[in-house]
Amino acid sequence: MPKSPQRSILITGCSSGIGYHVAQGLKIRGYQVFATARAEKDVERLLAEGFDSLQLDLDDEESIDSAVAKVLNRTGGKLYALFNNGAYGQAGAVEDLSRATLRAQLETNLLGWHDLTRHIIPVMRKQGEGRIIQNSSVLGFAAMPYRGAYNCSKFALEGLTDTLRLELADSGIHVSLIEPGPIRSRFRNNAYTMFIKNIDVEHSQHAEQYRSQIERLQKEGDAAPFTLGPETVLKRVVHALEHPRPKPRYYVTFPTYLFGYLKRMLSTRMLDKLILKASGGGKQ
Repeated sequence: MPKSPQRSILITGCSSGIGYHVAQGLKIRGYQVFATARAEKDVERLLAEGFDSLQLDLDDEESIDSAVAKVLNRTGGKLYALFNNGAYGQAGAVEDLSRATLRAQLETNLLGWHDLTRHIIPVMRKQGEGRIIQNSSVLGFAAMPYRGAYNCSKFALEGLTDTLRLELADSGIHVSLIEPGPIRSRFRNNAYTMFIKNIDVEHSQHAEQYRSQIERLQKEGDAAPFTLGPETVLKRVVHALEHPRPKPRYYVTFPTYLFGYLKRMLSTRMLDKLILKASGGGKQ
């Protein structure tokens, strides 16, 4: 019996955390993994570790065009799956977010993913199959204070992905959302960098609350209860890739299951009260 062709997957944001762990796990499972990163030094490190790695900057249309062309050249014009993962979290109160800061969050977390996905859909249509997996968040359906830019990007992603899933229903292309809660990664380190860069803490009405924000972002170890390792996300990605009928949504961590249930059961006012209490009354 002839050997089945190796399945290929393009993953964004593989420098660390979820993207890196998923890339490792799928490589072990025999996938041809195209592990991308924004920084050249991370691409070089991934290449040294044996990945088929290349540079991809989600904020740069030319970078996306180039990365897709290189991947398709190496696969003979085919790609089984896309895992959109590269993102960052911009902390800060909504009233402290400049237009440019919010736009930058959406460019990376939403518009770059959309651009890349549009490049890949025709490839999957031609081959008659494919898997598109979007790494969203519990904050894609349950907003938390002082995370407005990130909430916005993930809420928008969920709406766009739900629409895409409906539009591709009869195409052989399956579309899934992964919705993690707290996962161990460098996410907080990157969020702190962007927070200091873009938020004027000293002149804000929220300066007192920001002190708690900074403490949380700089805390060593797990900063939230029920934090899990990235292997829990890998498990859902594998199911979304390999099951004949992948789920539209995959919850990851207890907070996601909890808030998914509470959002269905509680009124908006009751859920607001619970979220404010859980977040320290909006002080962290």
